Formats: sequence, structure tokens, C-alpha cells
Amino acid sequence: MKRPGPLPAARPTPPSAVERDLPLRPRDEPDNVIPLERDDAPASVPETVAEPRDRGVGWRELWRASAARRRALRAEIRRFTARTRRRRWYWLGGAAAVVLLIGGSVGAAYSPLFAVEEVRIVGAEALDQAAVQAALAPQVGTPLPLVDHDAVEDALLEFPLIETYTIEARPPHELVIRIVERTPVGVIQTDAGFTVVDAAGVALSTTPEQPEGQPVITVESGPSSPAFAAVGQVLRSLPQSLHDQVSAASAASPQDVHLTLGATGTEVVWGTAEQSAMKALVLEKAMIAQPPSGVSVYDVSSPSAVVFR
Repeated sequence: MKRPGPLPAARPTPPSAVERDLPLRPRDEPDNVIPLERDDAPASVPETVAEPRDRGVGWRELWRASAARRRALRAEIRRFTARTRRRRWYWLGGAAAVVLLIGGSVGAAYSPLFAVEEVRIVGAEALDQAAVQAALAPQVGTPLPLVDHDAVEDALLEFPLIETYTIEARPPHELVIRIVERTPVGVIQTDAGFTVVDAAGVALSTTPEQPEGQPVITVESGPSSPAFAAVGQVLRSLPQSLHDQVSAASAASPQDVHLTLGATGTEVVWGTAEQSAMKALVLEKAMIAQPPSGVSVYDVSSPSAVVFR
């Protein structure tokens, strides 16, 4: 008969969840033993305060938090845009100052502070300045920017000696009229007498006798023709010393201008009005080399080759 062996050792039972949470103590320590307190141990252990339970957030708290967030955002925006806002205010202030300055200047210019008190005529030699000022008298009292240029033109049309003019306003009260007078180049003989004309054929004045130093112009086609324009251009290009010696000028066409020297009756064949300044210079030299008393004809139609006869 087989001898029975020893029973297997019992496996240790794992501690339960409650036992795991309990503090360890020695096996031999009895349950009724109270451990002594250490000197460095705290006198008492504070009781554990139970945390309050979470409760729902009301609409007032949400509104306050949202308002605070908006205020903080606005403050940040103001802080970061302060320079831009200052620059904008500077620009606005400068623009406002410019507008006020321009508006004040324009308002003052159109006010009686800048009204015309004197009309001054510049460049009038043959014209009667007093007569011109009297014709422009209606402009006195008008603010300088409001001077009627059309009315000034109508008033100056009464003076045929005026070829061109300019209007100049000199604040605060002066209106200056600069005049360029027409240059008379000769006379046209008519039944009424001798009419002084300029290079364009504009009648300047009429006298019963021929004015001294003004040659008689003979053009069959009239003052408005190209032939008369050629004669006028030739006479206007002559220096005063040579112009005073011419007693007559004629042309059948713009290419056939003739002059007559009054002292000797010498004829000058001029040709066209082209290169008139050069022809005048050549004629003066030819008259020095060959005086008109010994020459009947000077042909300067080709200034590079003067012909004497």
C-alpha cells in the first residue's frame, strides 16, 4: 500500500480592495495598541474640505465675460492703431487749413478789398492815354478777378492803332493794359486824302496831305490782296534810315515788288518779300558803294548778286 504524501501548501489569498487601501501594520501588533505621537508631527490633521460641486454658468456671467473681452479687444486695437489715428488727424488738420486758406483767399479776391481803382496804360505812344482810360472807366470798382475781358476788347476796338494788348491785374487795386501799337508803313492816296496804313492794310488815320516819311503804296488789287501784303512786309523790314528814303512802293503781284528812292528817283527791284532783311542789308551796302545819284536801278531780287544799272 502506497504511503500518502503531504498535502500541497495553500496559496495565499490576494488582498481585497478594502484591504489594499488599509495601512500596513506589523503582524504582531495588537489591535488595541495606540501608537505614540512624534514630537515633529503636526498637532492636528486638518479635516479634508469637500470640494463644492460644479454648478451651471448663468447668462449674466456670460454677458459680463463677453463685455470684458470686447473691452480688452478695443483697448488692444486702440493701442496698436494710435500712430495711424494721429497721422490721420494730422492729415485732416492740414487739409482743413489748406481749404480755409484757399477759401479765404478766394473770398477776399472777389470782395471789394481787391476792386479796380486805377487803369494804367503801358506802351501807348501815338495813342491818347486819357482817351483809352476813359474807355475803360466802367471797369473801375470791379474786383480784379471779375474784370470783363470782352468789355475791355470792345472798348479797345475803337482805337485802330492798337495791334495787340494784354491785361495784367496787379493787386490790390491796379489794372494794367499793355498795348502794342500798329506800325505805319505807308499811305494810300484816295479822294479823301492820304490814309496811313500798317503792313496788314489796316487804316490808322487819314490826312489831307501826305505825312512825312510815309511812302505812297500803289497796288491795283487793293489792301486785302497778297500783293499789298508783300509790299507791307517789305516796307516793315526796312531799317528806319532806309525807310525814310523810300517815296513810293508798288507791286503787280507778290513776286514783283518795286521801291522808289525819292531824292533821286532811283528804282529798286525787290522781287518777292522773302529774305527781305538780307536784301535790305545788301541794298544799304550797294548804296554806299554806288550812291543813288549815279545809279538808276538797284536789282536786289537775288541778294547774292546785286545788279546796278
